[in-house]
Amino acid sequence: MIKIAVFPGSFSPFTKGHKAIIKRALPLFDKIIIAVGINYKKHQHYSIEKRIKWINDIYFNNPKIFIKSYKGLTVDFCKKENAKYILRGLRDFNDFKFEKNIAQMNKSLNSEIETIFLITSPETSHISSTIVRDIIKNGGDAKQFLPKEINI
Repeated sequence: MIKIAVFPGSFSPFTKGHKAIIKRALPLFDKIIIAVGINYKKHQHYSIEKRIKWINDIYFNNPKIFIKSYKGLTVDFCKKENAKYILRGLRDFNDFKFEKNIAQMNKSLNSEIETIFLITSPETSHISSTIVRDIIKNGGDAKQFLPKEINI
């Protein structure tokens, strides 16, 4: 049985922290779908097309990684993609508290899907898309927090 994981998020922008989680997860799964969520109620700083392009630029030559957009429940997207795993990165205890509740709700919605948590490395544990976005909005240089393929 092929092991497929979905790594969901808004990825606005995709950071070195996201990239580090993917790198560590690659040996664990046969296929990883980076699922860029669409939430029409939430204003995204970057268009869905731009976010997908950035991630495609990073992983264009990796046959195990696929980038797709989705809307709705992550567990429904997983079922559609035949994925049995949701991949999440945890930076700190606050992330754990938040993600634990989501994982338990997802398990209630679909008992066949497991959430896999990877703890971020110390080098990337301080990187947050929200903070990086604020640095950019305020004219700061956020390059050190972004993969080289992302040119903002």
